[in-house]
Amino acid sequence: MSKLPFRDRLQLPRPLLADGAMGTMLHQESDARADACFDAMNVEAPEVVLAVHKAYIEAGADLVETNTFGANVFKLGNAGRAPLVERYNQRGVELARLAIAESGRGDLYIGGSVGPLGVGVSPYGRLSQEEAIEAYTEQLTALVAAGVDVIVFETFNEHRELILAVRVLQDIDPNLPVIAQSTFYHENLSYAGFPPARVANDLYKAGVDVIGVNCGSGPAGIAEVLQQMSYAIPEARFSAMPNAGFPEVTGGRILYPASAEYFGDCAAALVEFGASIIGGCCGTRPEHIAAMRAALDDPSGHVVDLHVSDVYVHHEVMDPDHPTELSDRLSDGQFTVTVEMAPPRSYHTEALLRAARRLRSAGADLINVADTPAARMKMSAWAVAHLLQSQIGIETVLHFPTRGRNMLRVQGDLLASHALGLRNLFVVMGDPTRIGDFPDASDVYDVAPSRLIDVIKGGMNQGVDMAGHSIGKPSNFTVGCALNMGADDIDHEIRILKKKLEAGADFALGQAIFEPGRIQRFHERFLELEGRPFELPVLIAIMPLHSPRQARFLNNEVPGITIPEAIMRRVSQAGDDAPSAGVEIAKELLDQMAGLVQGAYIIPSHSDYDRAAEVVAYIKGNERT
Repeated sequence: MSKLPFRDRLQLPRPLLADGAMGTMLHQESDARADACFDAMNVEAPEVVLAVHKAYIEAGADLVETNTFGANVFKLGNAGRAPLVERYNQRGVELARLAIAESGRGDLYIGGSVGPLGVGVSPYGRLSQEEAIEAYTEQLTALVAAGVDVIVFETFNEHRELILAVRVLQDIDPNLPVIAQSTFYHENLSYAGFPPARVANDLYKAGVDVIGVNCGSGPAGIAEVLQQMSYAIPEARFSAMPNAGFPEVTGGRILYPASAEYFGDCAAALVEFGASIIGGCCGTRPEHIAAMRAALDDPSGHVVDLHVSDVYVHHEVMDPDHPTELSDRLSDGQFTVTVEMAPPRSYHTEALLRAARRLRSAGADLINVADTPAARMKMSAWAVAHLLQSQIGIETVLHFPTRGRNMLRVQGDLLASHALGLRNLFVVMGDPTRIGDFPDASDVYDVAPSRLIDVIKGGMNQGVDMAGHSIGKPSNFTVGCALNMGADDIDHEIRILKKKLEAGADFALGQAIFEPGRIQRFHERFLELEGRPFELPVLIAIMPLHSPRQARFLNNEVPGITIPEAIMRRVSQAGDDAPSAGVEIAKELLDQMAGLVQGAYIIPSHSDYDRAAEVVAYIKGNERT
């Protein structure tokens, strides 16, 4: 029987069944210690490895993983075999291919197994990014040259190392399919404190074919992580390879409690939770895979209830010492796209979460969460930002108005934001309450935006509050300010900006501009006044116009926005197609601003997130610097 290309096989509704544990089998079927160099057995005991492959094939596996999980220069170096990376990986593929050939099944796939390097990669370990890239290049080059059908990255507890490895593979062979599996621990968090939704989102953006979870726990724990991942990115494909429960040591042997029958009962449940590929990890044996095969072939059998909760909110407790994704993007000079979302006027969030998924799929890097825009009563911006980060996995920029907060509340709110993992802030004065739906609400504020930026950057990020008292560990906020590069009085705007720069602002969100030449004039005037180039990263606001009425309102009633007559006329003449014309105008403005700004801050009209997604997709489809 011939086989389809791996990606074509993924299109079929029938799940793929991977094999089970290799190390468990080699440990139990030989005299090797549990911490032995099992990769060396590809050369030193090939008959044992071959027998394991054959046993899994006979059990009904569709995907055979090579015995190369630890065949990298660092893990092999610990066993005195560092020069043998290429040989062990090549021989690992040969043994899997031989087992398939002897089985007579032509529809099986070879997955090149790749695990973490076993040495922490910066910023969590001593290994530099360059050293890690070199190590992964050596192993992956050998596996690709040996002719695997897919690379299976597995048991990565730090997903940024996993993404680094994926990028190395994409440089070697961008056409080779990728399964990328992470491992989670207490409270379903990764080693660095990232929840499943964030990990899945980052892997999805990295372009992997299958996002997965393996090891760490048995079927119930794996199912919970899988559910959170598939909820965050329903359009993605997933894999699930649980352990056979939690291990115990008996008589010097590591044993796992989960029976083959239990794994068979769990197989259909894992598929229901979104898995396109299922298999086993530590402790699983051919009998577990055979039970899963039987369950997949006969879906009418018993399905175990894995007791997964319907609530998928997890506290984002990622390492506060590590910069945010926004900070990394700004430092690297990457063009950054963020979209503003307004909190709902009720406690129902499903529509907002669906829109966020749509924006993320279009390519949005972050979501800006407005706080009581236009002084209208809305759900707390903190709650919305936390939901987006924990359930959708996309980083947010939390709008942090000073209006309505006294000094005590400002500082308490900052601590709360940091504790929730909301470390990108846009500090702004905020809209006056008199224009909103509760005009009699308190409008008090004790601190101006430039002063608050100083409180955050010069105080809390240094470990002290406004009174100089210790807050324990310093915070690690990335702070943005407001900027109108198209202001009529540029000199006044630059004087205000100087205070924000001196306070330590990291970036600016720019007021919408419909005449890109104004940005160039701002740069020229800043150089004249300050004697140096303007270098603060600016994410310029882009407002896709929705109607002639909206265009007239912005032009006549919103301070700082001027819309040229040619654009006004174009929107008016578009008639019912005005929203489409607005999107095209937005695209043209972005092209004209190329090289003048460092990102785009999309502000949808009337919460039209589909139109915003069109603009995002256009940006992401064109390389910008």
